[in-house]
Amino acid sequence: MNDEHELGLLLASRFPIIAIDSHEEPRALELLARCASRHRLPVFAWSLTSGWKALHLQQMPFASTQEPAAALRHVAAMRQPGVHVLLDFHPFLREPLHVRLLKEIAADYERVPRTVVLLSHRNEVPPEVEKFVVRFELALPDEAAIGRIVEDEVQAWERGHAPARLQRAAPAEALLRQHLRGLPEPDVRRLLRQAIEADGMLADHDVPRVVAGKHRILGRDGALSFEIDTGRFAEVAGLVRLKQWLERRRAAFVGDVTGLDQPKGILLLGVQGCGKSLAAKAVAGAWRVPLMRLDIGALFNKYLGETERNLREALKAADAMAPCVLWVDEIEKGLAEGQGGDNGESRRLLGTLLTWMAERRSRVFIVATANDIEALPPELVRKGRFDEIFFVDLPDAAARTEVLRIHCVKRGQDPARFDLRALAERAEGFSGAELEQALICALYEAHALQRPLDDALLVQEIERTRPLSRVMAERVARLRAWAAERTVSAD
Repeated sequence: MNDEHELGLLLASRFPIIAIDSHEEPRALELLARCASRHRLPVFAWSLTSGWKALHLQQMPFASTQEPAAALRHVAAMRQPGVHVLLDFHPFLREPLHVRLLKEIAADYERVPRTVVLLSHRNEVPPEVEKFVVRFELALPDEAAIGRIVEDEVQAWERGHAPARLQRAAPAEALLRQHLRGLPEPDVRRLLRQAIEADGMLADHDVPRVVAGKHRILGRDGALSFEIDTGRFAEVAGLVRLKQWLERRRAAFVGDVTGLDQPKGILLLGVQGCGKSLAAKAVAGAWRVPLMRLDIGALFNKYLGETERNLREALKAADAMAPCVLWVDEIEKGLAEGQGGDNGESRRLLGTLLTWMAERRSRVFIVATANDIEALPPELVRKGRFDEIFFVDLPDAAARTEVLRIHCVKRGQDPARFDLRALAERAEGFSGAELEQALICALYEAHALQRPLDDALLVQEIERTRPLSRVMAERVARLRAWAAERTVSAD
């Protein structure tokens, strides 16, 4: 259902107060005007600067209504049905007088159906009027809507630069439309205009600019970010079973395969530094879909209900990005009992996430990583929430050899110059991250000694390092024993 239909239903359902959280004020007002006209209702808008005035009518504002209490008394005095939009009224909802006046208007709705709309970037509704309120969210542009926006902006540029025609490369334009998903309409238009005005064309070189702009926009709130650097499975050593599992489900997720359920997601459990996060990034790279990273810790807010709202907004953006991979790193840090204080935030956060996981229809594949699965609530890890739980163990000798080879190549070192197999044998019990760090330290030592990196320097760093599997041997052994009978090995 589209926004106009959904908002029309709310008006027809006779809710006294509708709360709309949005930065798109002009779009929301236009939508309200269209919906209200279908129900033959006048629309009035209030702002602190001008008071009440009829929307889309060339008439003077109603006198002496700039003050918030006077504005609410003006609505209470109206004897005809109508829609009354309060713009940026959220700071005044902390005043008991304003809350009481709003409650009286809502309670009197059956006698005079006056609908109050709270339109702001974020409405914190006081509990006294919560039962009168229904929330409405503007949908993010889908693929068809983004296509229309692209055509609008192209035509606008060509009108302003007539008789010139905009140069359009079809493959680049298709990529741009994909990357613009998950953003509000104003941001879509701004990024498109930036790409068009730069050189009068839509071409391949515009894609990185748009992706970088999107990364900045999604990073404004901190909880959800757009990951540009998605690794390839060629850069992930080992994990043979996981790679095979993902390859068999790739077509069902990114294609139009019928008769198969859509893959939901996986939980990656393992020893720290063994490549869980790199594997999560590589899933998006292998499937060639966007990667969104959800920072659980950034969701928490001191105000009641704001934490869950932050999660809902992040999941809404992920839905709009579909198909995509949603990476939730160290998920236990946000959903374990006691996280977020003592007011039950983690439980409410878990409930919001579980509801979305059960009801979502969008192609969003979750890759959650955890170091301590015993800290997670059983509702999250039961069969059906995730398609599979994989255990990422310490790499074996072959995987350690491959890790060393990969990091040698990354740092401009010829792997053939080293006895990687012998080095891997010496590094038994090392994680991938520890192997990488040993190579980095050996390179620093070689630079200080002004000599090329060789096996002797690498052996020296390996013997100097005390890996986590030795420092915390009991804890790592306990984790490996627990996972042996309860998870699927990723390798």
